[in-house]
Amino acid sequence: MSLDPQPLSRQQALRLVEGAYLAATTGLIWLALYYLPVGGALFRLALPLPLTLLQLRRGGRSGAEGLLLAVLLLTALMGPVRGPLLLFPYGLLALWLGWCWCRGWSWWLSWSMGVVLGTFGFLVRVVVLSLLVGENLWVVITRAGAGILDRLIAVLHLPITPDLTQVQVMAFLLVVVQEVIYVLSLHALAFWIFPRLRSPIPEPPPLLHALVALDPL
Repeated sequence: MSLDPQPLSRQQALRLVEGAYLAATTGLIWLALYYLPVGGALFRLALPLPLTLLQLRRGGRSGAEGLLLAVLLLTALMGPVRGPLLLFPYGLLALWLGWCWCRGWSWWLSWSMGVVLGTFGFLVRVVVLSLLVGENLWVVITRAGAGILDRLIAVLHLPITPDLTQVQVMAFLLVVVQEVIYVLSLHALAFWIFPRLRSPIPEPPPLLHALVALDPL
């Protein structure tokens, strides 16, 4: 009885190579986001896309394996706290968007649930990083919310003074608006880039088609 391992098929080999390559790409982008002083916005936009592309090309199992590989790689390089933070929200978003686009679901569904995942992931990161640095980082967001609320009151000449609850609500709305723009930007980038890689995503709904129809690439 032969104990020689069976050779990999071409498809299995491609799946392994693409998974390793795109997981490593995700890890490099995460390292660049953390340690390079410039390009943060571009790195954030690019971060979920390699694993989403992997899921579109090789299926949901490959996408999950790629995410696990990226997290293990980053845990080895950055430690047991900063490495797994890739999951929140970028890893979760990558899996969710790939899942939706593989099934041809509407942008409204993938976008709205993506905003929920993005908001949840952002809040998890704030909590974890606050524990790491020993300072409540939510205060920074609260100050930004208070500043916007003060400007609105001044512009509208409202005779009110915002209380703490109103300031906290404004800070939370800032996070949600940021995620609305971010997740829509991910959809637009994938719509422009992925067809060139033979992995198209569903067409945008008519209401959004004019917004993304002008391909800058």
